[in-house]
Formats: sequence, structure tokens, C-alpha cells
Amino acid sequence: GLPPALPTLPLELTVLYNSLLFTMGSSDSAIKGETEEIRQGLLRVLEACGACGQDLSTEELWQKVLQEVTAETLQAPLHQLGALQAAWWLAAGRLGSATGLFRLLSNAEDPGKAYCNDGENELLSLLKAWRVPAEEASLPLVQSAEDLKEILCTAGAFLKGLQELEAGNFPTALSLLQEAAGGFCSKRVLAQIYTCLGCCAQRMGKPQTALQHLKRALQVDFQCLPALSHVAAVYHELGETDAELQALTLLCEALGKIPPAATSSSPYFLIRTEFLVHTPILASLLRRRHLSEVKYLLAQRCLQDGRVADAVEHYLDFLALLQEGLQEQVPLDAGSALPRIPEVFLEVASALEQAGRHQDAITVCEEVISRTTDLIPRMLQVEERLEQPDCLSPGTGLAGGLLSQKKESLCCLAWRAAGYLHQGWAWATLGESKEAITQFSRECLEDAVTRSMCLSMPESLLPEVEVLQKIRLLSLIGRGAQFLELGRHKEALLDFQHGLQISPDDPAAASYLVQALWKLNRKQEAAAHWQKFSQSPPGEDGQQKGQGRPIPLYLVSCLKQAMFPHSESLARNIQDYLGTTNQDISS
Repeated sequence: GLPPALPTLPLELTVLYNSLLFTMGSSDSAIKGETEEIRQGLLRVLEACGACGQDLSTEELWQKVLQEVTAETLQAPLHQLGALQAAWWLAAGRLGSATGLFRLLSNAEDPGKAYCNDGENELLSLLKAWRVPAEEASLPLVQSAEDLKEILCTAGAFLKGLQELEAGNFPTALSLLQEAAGGFCSKRVLAQIYTCLGCCAQRMGKPQTALQHLKRALQVDFQCLPALSHVAAVYHELGETDAELQALTLLCEALGKIPPAATSSSPYFLIRTEFLVHTPILASLLRRRHLSEVKYLLAQRCLQDGRVADAVEHYLDFLALLQEGLQEQVPLDAGSALPRIPEVFLEVASALEQAGRHQDAITVCEEVISRTTDLIPRMLQVEERLEQPDCLSPGTGLAGGLLSQKKESLCCLAWRAAGYLHQGWAWATLGESKEAITQFSRECLEDAVTRSMCLSMPESLLPEVEVLQKIRLLSLIGRGAQFLELGRHKEALLDFQHGLQISPDDPAAASYLVQALWKLNRKQEAAAHWQKFSQSPPGEDGQQKGQGRPIPLYLVSCLKQAMFPHSESLARNIQDYLGTTNQDISS
């Protein structure tokens, strides 16, 4: 409550500096927002000099103080307090305000001097050029301004590098992050910087350089597990499956041993670099994967690579994590690698089928069917008016809510249909043709899919409809193949014809159709169809027609099972028939 006096202001400002250091150093949350204490200190400086600035913003207040206060004894305390203000602004992401403050501090020392060279960041140039005032022996600081300058330089380079990385200016980002890596920080922050360097190099199309940076991050701090996640992603991009699986396995082991809250930062300084760098892109790059996610990724990659036994083991480990507690084990944020749980179960069923565990696969599919059946409305109606311009746009208001509900219903429909499909193929593999036909003929083939086909679908729901169409095609092929096994050739022919109506270029349906005609002794038709299909370009089995979208992983094994197994023998029979027919005509 005492009025300010020039002789005591250096002591007052030094006490303010030290007290704020303790406040900021006690918790990084204290750095967020504006500091009223610094503002009050500046107002007392102006008051002591016979001026006022109550109506000024903090930036304007600093400008007035540094331009009008010339007392030599106040320069060092003001510069120290200015560095603290800059730390506050950096932590709040206000790099422009920090740049303006150091421009004022530099001009106060050497008016008119240019501190930014061509191509160099102005904030970093000003920080490097800032001459830290000498400390008064009678006014000790709990953290020297020189140390604070080094931390500001590192944080400034780190923040600017992240800004450029987010903006897609990768060469500039790489240069700034490399400068930050050579700065003053803890091992934990250094590992984070190397991780960001690795991500930047990966986006520049330099995977080997990315691996070098990411491995350096792990050498600096072995607890920087996001770096290991990115290593796996780079190896996946390179197609090096063995290395990718090894990285994911190491990540699993590390997640099982290290508590999530473990840190490796140095406690020496009250203000540290990690207190000043909080940005969404950094949080995204350093997102810590949950053990369940990594287990799922391992299972998924193994299944995609044909390592069926390993895939089954990892999928079962993942399901065990689910049983321990769904909310605790499955991350729900947007960055999660996990698909919807029914899709995971269907992938498990696919892996079990390929491993020869057909009864287990049938049981898993029954779980999916029972859980999704009650979620499918008896009548699925998607109205075309939702797409009209005078209505609310999708994703907002009533229209968006209705589309979201219909999309969820279509997803449930697809999951249940896929469950029946897998059961059909499992029974077929076990030699139970009648049971297989029953499953192929369930609601996935008839009523449910027919309803979805006849609707007027908004464009946003087409991917779900395409999946349903693919399931229907595979079901028709599966049922038709079983009819052939039982000698019911006419019924088989109808299924293959319906399948070609869904996908006219599908090679499996076309080959089965030719075989059905052949078995019905309609050899001339069979030969004509065979000639037509053999001249057509091959279909894209792994892609959704027209859009190049990969089909769901849980359908890949069904695609393989639906492939026609007698192509060579059928082709020989047709060619022999055509040869004989041609000889008869010529004779």
C-alpha cells in the first residue's frame, strides 16, 4: 500500500521477479493467462516517474515504460521482468507480443539497429541479440536472466518450428527445430524435439532421415514412447513389416512396464522449456498410445501380412483387455487407431477362420449378430430431401442428426450381415453345406440388404451401402458355390446371375456362372460368357468400385474364399469345346 519511490523500485521489481518465478515454477498451469502482477509493477514504475497508464493494454504499457523510463537503476530489473513477461506470452502462444517486447528492449539498448538478417526469424534474432543486464550483487535472483534467455531461445525456436510444421513449411520447420535441439532444455524436451524432427522429415518424404531423428529421441529419453510409435509408422510406410512389428512389440512391452505419468525432466530451474511449449500440434505428435491400441495394431498388421497365428494371439490379448474394463482400456479420442468394436470382433472372426478355428469364429460372429440386431430399425428410411439445398446441411441440426442415425443403422446392418457371411463360409469349410446355405440366406442376403438397396441414399452414406453390396455379392457367391456342391445347379446359376447384377465385372461371380452353365450342359452359353469375361480387364478385388476405397479388413478373407478355385480346368474345358466346335463347323 506504500506509494512507489524510485530508490526502492529496483528492490521491489526484483522481489516481484523472484516471487513470480516461484509461482510459475510451482506448476505450469500458473503460466496460462495474463499476469496482473507484472502489470501492477509497471504501473508503479510509471507512477514513480509521474506518469500513468491505467487505460493501456499490457503491450502498450511496456512500450510506454521502456520509452519513457530512463533511470539507469531501473534498466536491469525492467529487462528481467520483460524476460519473464516474454515467457508468459510464449506459454500463451503469443509469439508476436513477445517479438514486439524484445524489439522494444533491443531498441532501448541500441536504437535503430536491425537485428533480423534475411531468412532469419525475428524473434530468435532479437533474443540472441538481447544483452542481459548485469545482476546487482545486492539483489540476487533465484533464476538468472541469462539462464532465462537461453530457455526463451530454445522455447522460441521450438514454438516457431511447430508453427512452420503445422503450416507445411517443412524446410523452415526443420531448421528451427534443429536450432531448438541445440538449445537449453531437459532430456525429456530434447527427445520431444527430435520426435518432431522425425515427423517433419517423414512429411518431407525422407523416411530414413526421420528414423535417424526418432532413434535419437529414444537414445536421449527411452521413455519417449511417442517416438517409438512414429518409428513403427515410418517402417509401415516403407513396407518393412518385420521392423514395424518389432517396434510395435517393443512399444507394447514398454507400455506394460512404464507408468503413464512417468517423466524425465530436470527439476533444477523454476522455469523450464516444457512449461512454455503447449500447442495442439505438439500434443498430437506426442500423443501417447494406449496398450489396447498397440495390441490392436499388432493384430491388424499381422492379419494383413498373413501371419495368422500371431494375429489370433494379439487379437485375443486385445479382447482380454476389453474384458478388464471397456472404458479404462479403450481410448475414445479422435486420434485413436481403433475401429468400432464390432469391426474388431469381425476381424477376430476372420483371423480365427484363417487359423482353422471355425467353431470359434462362428461363436464370435454370433456375438456380433446378437449385439447389433436390436440396433437395426425394422424399417430403414433415408429421405432424399435431406440432400436438398434448402434444408439444413449434413452434420448440423436435424438433417445432420438424422443422417448420423441412418449411418449408424447402416453400419449395424453391415456388421450383422458380415457376421452371417463369416458364419456361412465357416460352415462351408467344415463341410456343412446346408448350414452354410442357411447362414448365407439369412437377413444379410434377403430382406435387410434389399431394403438398403432400394432406398434413395444421400451421397454421404454411399460408403456404407457399398460395403453392404460387397457383402451381398460375397454371400451370393458363397451360397451359389454350396448349391453347386449339392448338385443344385439351377439355384446356383440364379445366385451367380444376381451377383453379376451387383458387380458386373466381378471375376469370381463370372467364373462360377460359366461353371454353372457348363454343369447344366448349356455349353454354348458357357463358352460365350467365358469369351466375354476373359476379354474384360480384371476387377479390383481389394478396392471399392469407382472410389478406390479399400474394403474393410474383416472382408478380405471372404474375398479370398470367394475366388473361383478351378479356373485352369474350366478354361481347358471351354477351349477344348471351342476347338471341337470350330472343327465341326469347318468340316
